[in-house]
Amino acid sequence: MSVPANLKYTKEHEWVALEGDIATIGITDFAQKELGDIVFVEVETVGQQLGANEVFGTVEAVKTVSDLYLPVAGTVLELNAALASEPESVNNDPYGNGWMIKLKVDNPEDVAALLDAEAYQSVIG
Repeated sequence: MSVPANLKYTKEHEWVALEGDIATIGITDFAQKELGDIVFVEVETVGQQLGANEVFGTVEAVKTVSDLYLPVAGTVLELNAALASEPESVNNDPYGNGWMIKLKVDNPEDVAALLDAEAYQSVIG
């Protein structure tokens, strides 16, 4: 199971890549395997200011629908538009083409407080 060392993680299985004050966020390889085949990603929060741990969208798999939680506070800037026609990208490439949103982070230091790859690996076993 892939856990890239350059990313930060949450116990809820989201990953964060920070560049300046812009975070790219998606779900981890572990999460997509647990969910199964993803058929739809819905994010209706573009343009909204949200707090950490607030729901920013949902991901629908063949057997379940799960909420997506924001790892840090900020403003949702963009949804990965390619997921509308290719939601399976989340399964096939969760850390690349399967990213979900871009977020303008209120405080980039909050990202540093998230789990590193080693700590996340211990969460998932």
